[in-house]
Amino acid sequence: MSRYLVRTLAVVLMGPAVLFAQSSKPAATVNGQVISQTAVERALERFEESERAKARAEILDFLIDNVLIDQYPAQQNIKVEQNEIDTRLGEIKKEIEKNGQTYEKVLASLKMTETELLEQVVNDLRWEKFATAQATEARLRELFAQHKDMFDGSMVRARHILLTPASDAPSQEAARKELLEMRRQIEAKAAAAIAKLSKNVDDVTREEERQKQLELAFADLAKERSACPSKRDGGDLNWFPRTGHMVEPFAKAAFALKPYEMSEPVQTQFGWHLILCTGKKAGQAVQFDDVKEDVRDIYCGRLREEITAKLRQTAKIVVHDAK
Repeated sequence: MSRYLVRTLAVVLMGPAVLFAQSSKPAATVNGQVISQTAVERALERFEESERAKARAEILDFLIDNVLIDQYPAQQNIKVEQNEIDTRLGEIKKEIEKNGQTYEKVLASLKMTETELLEQVVNDLRWEKFATAQATEARLRELFAQHKDMFDGSMVRARHILLTPASDAPSQEAARKELLEMRRQIEAKAAAAIAKLSKNVDDVTREEERQKQLELAFADLAKERSACPSKRDGGDLNWFPRTGHMVEPFAKAAFALKPYEMSEPVQTQFGWHLILCTGKKAGQAVQFDDVKEDVRDIYCGRLREEITAKLRQTAKIVVHDAK
């Protein structure tokens, strides 16, 4: 199965990227192309009622990026042959059957015609051709050489505190400063606990106590102040790899930390984070040829992010009121 089939199947099996239902009012338009309210509402069905207001903005951002990435290769006049479309459609039908569903019922449940699905298939194939052409051997080897921890199984364990301020600059700056103050408080609590130790305590025991107190203080603040569901666990995110589990700014910052070191405030699309690294596991030596397809996936994912970020600067994006 093509590695690029995943996004098309997400359209069919889950529905969040369905952009074609014209029966409902627009949720947004991107360079004149409509994203329907139906597409957003269908994706929101997988969230609890209390989470939908926040999830809506994230879903809409995802759909806007999808439209931009569909439009870009089309503007490059990348051609897709009918036999390529037929092959991809056959793969989709097989995957639907594996999930215990029928092609016809899935389209009906999504209120989607085959013509509309085929349009998405063409968009995905165009992107696949464009991305594959960009992912040259030299570029993939360069990415591998610079970021081996992405491919060798390296792991980090971390806690974090998340703040989700309003989008205006003063609110963003206030959140950043609030996290800096939290970091100061956490370090002060740990230092105060260490100061109470006997002068006869050896350095190893002293460091172990510092780590313990740092983590306890961090966890307490996470439970009290964090906006992430992980707050119930004191912000603990357990072990995670360099890619595939956390957004890039967060993962990059976490992997740059030493055990029991705290980060500067880190901004992602979810808000502002303070990160405490609580453990690291080194990976194993790996050869480029063994992970080449993984390198390609990460390269193409980064390419997509770079292109959408650039296109957003000049795109005409209009977001409509949900009501």
